[in-house]
Amino acid sequence: MAGNGQAAMFGIRDVAEQTGLSMETLRWYERAGLVPPVHRGSDGRRRYSAAEVGFVRLIVCLRRTGMPVARVREFVDLVRRGASTHGKRMTLLTEQRDRILDQMAQLRADLATVEHKIGHYGELIEAGLDCEGAPVSARTAELQRRG
Repeated sequence: MAGNGQAAMFGIRDVAEQTGLSMETLRWYERAGLVPPVHRGSDGRRRYSAAEVGFVRLIVCLRRTGMPVARVREFVDLVRRGASTHGKRMTLLTEQRDRILDQMAQLRADLATVEHKIGHYGELIEAGLDCEGAPVSARTAELQRRG
C-alpha cells in the first residue's frame, strides 16, 4: 500500500487474498477482458486501486452467480464507455438479478424435495422398514442407523 497521503494501491497478491481468486485467475481475467487493464508500477508489477479491487469483487460476484463470460465482457465494455452507459449497465444487472431470483426459487424448491427425502428416510429408519414398507433385518436396521 502507498503511504504519505497517496491513494492505497494493492499488489496482485493482496487482491488475490481480498477476492478469493488466485493470482493466475486475476491475470487471466485481465487477459480475457473481464477486468480493465491494470495500472503497472515502475517495477512493472500490477497495482490495483481500491476502486479496481471493488470492481474485481463485482466481477467475481457476477461470475459466481452464473453470468457468462461474454456478458461480463459486455459489462466491462460498458463501464469503459463511461456514464452514458449507466442505463445499459442497469439493464444488464437487472436481467442478472432476475436470473438469480429464478435460480433461488428453483433452489428453494429443490431444497424442499431434498428435505422431504431426508424426512422420509428418517421415518423408514425409525420404523425399521425398507423402501417398500417391509421390515428390515436387525443387521440392516443397524446399518441404516449408522448413516
